[in-house]
Amino acid sequence: MLEKMQAAGGQRSSKNDQRARKRPQQASSGAGQLKRERLDGTTVGYFRRVTERLNEGFTDPEEKEETPAEENPEEEHCGMLETQVQSLSRAVREKITEFCTDPYGSHVLRTLIHVLSGCRSVETTAPHAKKDRKSKSELMDFEIPTSFWWELKHLADCLMVNIKVCVSNQCAGVALQTLLTVCHRKRPILCRKLNKSIMGYLTSLSSAPGVSPLLVFLKDPSSSHLLQSVFSCSHDALLRNFYKKHLKTHMMTLALHPIANYTVQSLIAAAAGAGSRVVIMIIPVLLPKILDELLEGFEAVLAAGHMGVVVQMVESCVHCVEKQSEMMQRLLQAFHCSEPASLQLCCLPLFLSLLTHEVYYNTETAEGDTAAQPPQRPLSVSYHGSRLVQALCGFRDRSILMNSLHSLSSADLLSLGCDRSGSHALQALMTSGSDKGRAKILRKMQDMYVDLACSACGSRLLEAVWSSATVSQKQSIAEKLVPSESRLRSDQFARHIWAKFGLMNFLKRRSDWLEAQSGESRKRKMFSELLKD
Repeated sequence: MLEKMQAAGGQRSSKNDQRARKRPQQASSGAGQLKRERLDGTTVGYFRRVTERLNEGFTDPEEKEETPAEENPEEEHCGMLETQVQSLSRAVREKITEFCTDPYGSHVLRTLIHVLSGCRSVETTAPHAKKDRKSKSELMDFEIPTSFWWELKHLADCLMVNIKVCVSNQCAGVALQTLLTVCHRKRPILCRKLNKSIMGYLTSLSSAPGVSPLLVFLKDPSSSHLLQSVFSCSHDALLRNFYKKHLKTHMMTLALHPIANYTVQSLIAAAAGAGSRVVIMIIPVLLPKILDELLEGFEAVLAAGHMGVVVQMVESCVHCVEKQSEMMQRLLQAFHCSEPASLQLCCLPLFLSLLTHEVYYNTETAEGDTAAQPPQRPLSVSYHGSRLVQALCGFRDRSILMNSLHSLSSADLLSLGCDRSGSHALQALMTSGSDKGRAKILRKMQDMYVDLACSACGSRLLEAVWSSATVSQKQSIAEKLVPSESRLRSDQFARHIWAKFGLMNFLKRRSDWLEAQSGESRKRKMFSELLKD
């Protein structure tokens, strides 16, 4: 016990020694230790008022002292960045051929072009499965200093000096395409100069007697991509000049070529005004001439399998009304369903599958015999066939197409609505038709609403149909969906349909649901009338 008390006393004494060592030693005098000096109340109040005033800031102009302007670190940083970009641009111009032809250097050059133009490329991915995901680049504008415009012009002049390298080399050609694209968006005058310089160089080269040198470049794998960009970024006068001097009477040959047919598609799209920011007035002049030349060998283009040319021709006819009737007749003849008139009811499955009547139905009729009712077979849809039907929905007269749609069975409509490509075609057919025609199709589809809602593509189709449907049509759709509440709410696609259509309100508060749908219908009608005006 005594030993424990001594140990405790030793611990207390050691702690006291440590505390004593930590305390600062105060100066001592004969009279004892001096007390710490403290500020008086007046001084404390003064400093408090000064601190509060500093926190509030000066409000009166006379209280502000003239101080040198403070440098903004952000502005200083932007100035340094601008200088660095200008230095990089000068370095690239000094060795432009090396940057153009090098696979890695061309990426630096393209990025520099985007920065100098104030137009950044942003990649967007389609919301599909990862293995099917494809990136699509879009352009987004941002502010740039004025000096960048001059740097872009100097860089463009440097590329035009080395136009021979840009045309012959694949990497350099891609960089020149980037320059054309951003200039078409941000610098149209510079874009016109670039197009004239490129075409002037290409047409000045020697070729076989009587053959335009441009036809050689249109069939080249590398130069054809550059010419596609030139066509897409050209104005009306330049396009007419191209066609008149170099492409006239050669359109069919180019459309049948495995490489040149892509440039033909770009030319048709440019002539129709597709992709242009400004409405151009070349449609009644150039486009009919191109279509007349291509329609003469329409079946040959189909036989070659160049469906991109066919689809682009049909899409351009949406802007050329006088060619729509002839285009429809050419399609019916090409798919062997024009005569007799009863065969026209089969045109929609043929267009979707891109197969002739004999191949699709596997029937061979003798010449002059009346075709019997074609046998039933599962509906097949191709990507270009879906695009073809979507383009035909833009025609003024859609009676042949809609009659063929009404002749389809409910099973065909279900398979079409659940197909990845076919759902887009069916959506275009239903939304472009009249309310009476849409109601007829909806009555045929009323037993398959639940199956459509539980499908990835069918649910998207059902939403599109819902947006264009009348209030009575929406009510009939809701009445068919509500009995399958448990299935809809448990499905990964249908549960969004349940929420978006407000089917719970339809069950519990139907009067409120009808009032809300009527209000939405009135708003949609009002906005559509404003857009038409």
